[in-house]
Amino acid sequence: MPNTGKNLISKTITLNFKLLSMSTRRSFFQKALSATGALSLTSIASQALAEDISEALVSLNKLSPTLAAADEELWARMAQAYTVSANIMNLNNGGVSPQPKVVQDAVDRYYHLSNEAPTYYMWRILDAGREPLRRKLADLAGVDADTIAINRNTTEALGTITWGTDLKRGDEIVMTRYDYPNMIHAWKQRELREGIKINWITPELPIENDETLLNLYTSATTPKTKVWHLTHIINWSGQITPVAKLCAEARKHGITTIVDAAHSFAHLDYKISDFECDYFGTSLHKWLCAPFGTGMLHMRKPLIEKTWPLFSVEKPQSADIRKFEALGTRSFAPEQAIGQAIDFHNAIGSKRKQERLHYLKLYWCEAVAKHSKIKLHISLKPEYSCALGTFSIAGMEAVDISAKLFNQFQIHTTSVKWEKLNAVRITPHVYTTTKDLDRFIDAVLKIANA
Repeated sequence: MPNTGKNLISKTITLNFKLLSMSTRRSFFQKALSATGALSLTSIASQALAEDISEALVSLNKLSPTLAAADEELWARMAQAYTVSANIMNLNNGGVSPQPKVVQDAVDRYYHLSNEAPTYYMWRILDAGREPLRRKLADLAGVDADTIAINRNTTEALGTITWGTDLKRGDEIVMTRYDYPNMIHAWKQRELREGIKINWITPELPIENDETLLNLYTSATTPKTKVWHLTHIINWSGQITPVAKLCAEARKHGITTIVDAAHSFAHLDYKISDFECDYFGTSLHKWLCAPFGTGMLHMRKPLIEKTWPLFSVEKPQSADIRKFEALGTRSFAPEQAIGQAIDFHNAIGSKRKQERLHYLKLYWCEAVAKHSKIKLHISLKPEYSCALGTFSIAGMEAVDISAKLFNQFQIHTTSVKWEKLNAVRITPHVYTTTKDLDRFIDAVLKIANA
């Protein structure tokens, strides 16, 4: 077919498409593709898919978060924004989340632009984009833009705080044995090198009472305690901790609070300002679905000049939050594409996202918990857990359950063996459907019955 014919068909299909109802769009494209060939309709199909995703997002926002959580048709359409594998069911989104196509495309666009003239486009063009991005993150986080530094992950953000906070020999910090290993190792290294002391607490998980954890922190606190290290969502199990209450209690005693929010930011519906914490670090490549290797650090303004940067700068005791972004040469493409991830997140809505994630967690947890050999290791109450959930099967090691799920059913999960926990962690995301979870539930029950 000559090009003029293809163009005519494309124009005709585009016109007809605009006249079609939502209920007939999919069948229309199946017929159109078979009639004219996929090659000539690639751009039209892409445009139509984008329109369908946009309309699904608009429809979701017309529903209350509770009603939206259970609308499978809308979530299935919205899920087309992702490019996840059709052959592997990914239920380990808690480690690193996939990016929607719009974010992937933004990374590619910025990366190719950088390569046209790196020192010009990177340092003169894209570097200037950090300030509007900072404001965009601040708006999402509910804090002042001058209190936010953009970095690569939670480890870097909290490492900046751990190493940049002035402590002396004999000073004490309180943290749990369920905090993230990188944070534990950092504080242990300061303990070895500088003689500070870690006062450990080991909560019995799951916890469904705020006072239980609050009492553990206060009981481990002495007149020498300077820092409480707080994990908002414990990565091993999915336990949500009462960070706002813990920060309020710490303030009464003049204790600095550091919040590890790697798993909660853009997962739970909150603002950083709700906590009134001193320091806050998170990864944006988890629940925000931003590019891999993107993160954020926040601290109260008076603490900026008192906190030393992780990498050397000309004025390490300045009150400019930007001193914490001195990384040398790095790719600006992932950083700048954070903006597209925020737009996509906002299109869903924080509350709707949280409600959907909790809905999915309840869906599979309630189904497998009916089996006598299966035990849940997480609360089902929304104030104590959301997307992340953990389970075990009597008489089996978690690593073996996870291996069976993948080898026999092509379901990707992660096993956890840490302290008293020996379980499989399941983390669906907004692109996960209940149909996916039905297949997962069936696989778990088959393994338990074997």
